[in-house]
Amino acid sequence: MSGPSNAQSTPIEGRDDLVQFFSTGSKPRDAWRIGTEHEKFGFRLDDLRPPGYDGPQGIGAMLEGLATYGWKRIEENGKLIALERDTDLPQSCGCLGQASVTLEPAGQLELSGAQLENLHQTCCETAEHLREVKEVAGKLGLGFLGMGFQPKWSCADMPWMPKGRYGIMRAYMPKRGDLGLDMMTRTCTVQVNLDFADEADMVKKFRVSLALQPIATALFADSPFTDGKPNDYLSYRSHIWTDTDPDRTGLLDFVFEDGFGFERYADYMLDVPMYFVYRDGRYMDASGQSFRDFFDGRLPALPGERPTLKDWADHSTTAFPEVRLKKFLEMRGADSGPWNRVCALPAFWVGLLYDDAALDAAWDLVKDFSLEERHALRDGVPRHALNLPFRGGKVLDLAREALSISAHGLQRRARLNSNGADERIHLDPLLETVDAGLTPAERKLQLFHGAWGGSIDPLFREFAY
Repeated sequence: MSGPSNAQSTPIEGRDDLVQFFSTGSKPRDAWRIGTEHEKFGFRLDDLRPPGYDGPQGIGAMLEGLATYGWKRIEENGKLIALERDTDLPQSCGCLGQASVTLEPAGQLELSGAQLENLHQTCCETAEHLREVKEVAGKLGLGFLGMGFQPKWSCADMPWMPKGRYGIMRAYMPKRGDLGLDMMTRTCTVQVNLDFADEADMVKKFRVSLALQPIATALFADSPFTDGKPNDYLSYRSHIWTDTDPDRTGLLDFVFEDGFGFERYADYMLDVPMYFVYRDGRYMDASGQSFRDFFDGRLPALPGERPTLKDWADHSTTAFPEVRLKKFLEMRGADSGPWNRVCALPAFWVGLLYDDAALDAAWDLVKDFSLEERHALRDGVPRHALNLPFRGGKVLDLAREALSISAHGLQRRARLNSNGADERIHLDPLLETVDAGLTPAERKLQLFHGAWGGSIDPLFREFAY
């Protein structure tokens, strides 16, 4: 989850400023970048329990250890809660950009990567980060695991991190759904942030990525366990979002309506209830209050005060649809996983969205999906993943076709690594999934019922980073 934005603290003069906030994200093709984020669960090696913030094995100590690698410390109320740096990666990566390490509500560790030019750099950045994490964690007796849902520990077992934003959300979430606290404490995702050229390009990419988001969910499904036992889902993380605050989640059907654009999305965000206002290093509780009232100077949390662009930028991070618009588009449908799948998620979407012929082919694939079909995919994939029936076939068939389109898009991009290979190499884990017809979740279930003898504990040893 995002922290407070770095947007300008410029007073909002009118509604056009809210729309312009999104439209100013438009960039020429040569400025398009790839920003990848991934989350992971920490656990203590001795008892597999999630570490709290404090203590010699705490997440605070983990951040302190990572800070020695040249990260700038970010504190809240005297607690180290994030790290930032201009990432100068190894020469073989050939990239420079600003990245951050942040804490999710229960101490899940997130890398928000730099805005990079190609997928080889993204994969190198991820590998470098995980190397640092493993070195520090090893000294502390910790391990880290990439999956979509905490496989062993209950919501009550999960610690809470000392961040004001999360305290507000923790109190509000149970008012708007039954699984919001599970979302906060027991889920991990990988996502990619991608650019658009103009409003028309944004609309086309938004529609394609929303329609295909269930396909990504199926390919990356890796959350089949709850409290140490199978939960009858392949992506329980994805299911969690179906009962988490309906005011700010879902498929955004209006994106497919005629006339959709930056203005319509701004109207949507105006109707999303607020969580907070950030002032003087402190989160002020505005949960359930209206940004429209804030816009008119009638916000109960700050009576008489009107918002700035920074407030609007912060508010834009509090909606959690399957695809989210900020000054770029965020693909939000995938379970977290191991290093190669962290690389595969941006590869899938870059191949589909950053090549014109691929984008056209992807639109042809989904443009006649009805509203009912889009929702059937979204609702059925968490349980059935690639095996979900669709139009006389299965989601597996859609996934195979989408991967083919993506691979051709990456081939045409022709971004080569030092060995002369193009970006298609990062799709290999997904191609293996469709060739076998088995998701990562199904592979773990086979181990659970076989070699692991019905115990979840070996998972932490065999699948840790």
